[in-house]
Amino acid sequence: MFLLPIILSSLCTSLGALPVLLIKNISHRGKDILLAYTAGIMVAAAAYGLIPAAIKLSSLPIMVIGILIGTLTLTLLESLIPHIDLDHSRRSTDHSGVIVLFLIAMSLHNLPEGLSVGITNVTDNQNIGTLVSFAIGLQNVPDGFLVALFLITQNVGRIKAILIASVTGIIEMCAGFIGVYFGGTFEYIVPYGLAFAAGSLLFVVYKELIPESHGDGNERAATLAFIFGFVTMVLLTEWFR
Repeated sequence: MFLLPIILSSLCTSLGALPVLLIKNISHRGKDILLAYTAGIMVAAAAYGLIPAAIKLSSLPIMVIGILIGTLTLTLLESLIPHIDLDHSRRSTDHSGVIVLFLIAMSLHNLPEGLSVGITNVTDNQNIGTLVSFAIGLQNVPDGFLVALFLITQNVGRIKAILIASVTGIIEMCAGFIGVYFGGTFEYIVPYGLAFAAGSLLFVVYKELIPESHGDGNERAATLAFIFGFVTMVLLTEWFR
């Protein structure tokens, strides 16, 4: 049963990529608002769900250690693996190396998300797993769209762009299965995993989603969308309890 949220959450990447078949003119403002809204949801999932659960299952020091491990892991990966971050540029190029580096960046982005979904779905509190799966799934929709859009600007065909975007979702799915394996086999690491997931989510939000959503002068609209996203997740958390 816990495999279904992992699969559905990852498939949202493919779902998000599909609109590139129809949309030609893309509003930066709309994209920024959506990214900020999902960033708010992810922060609420970390601060209102994962972190309290990690403390409840273990202790404050373990929660802090887990968050730091999640943050340091992504920091080291970004430092050791050459990549480029997604930006708002529409410049077109045929340079295949740019595409490869971009896909590496998105893989780094998806790994902690998959681990977050996998680990939280094998905890005793299934509501947390459901909420995290929902938050990551929602965030995967614009992720898939942005990946496909970037590839199209690099002269990649639309169908191929959707397929490649789907591959990044499959990477996240595999990470989710790994999270399930470690969360189920080594139950004692679940609190660390919850805190690791929180640290990973916070890193992704601050490193990628917030800068992206503030990249085109839409700071005020993005800030409001972030707050609405945060409130939405808090309300959903209370509703599922």
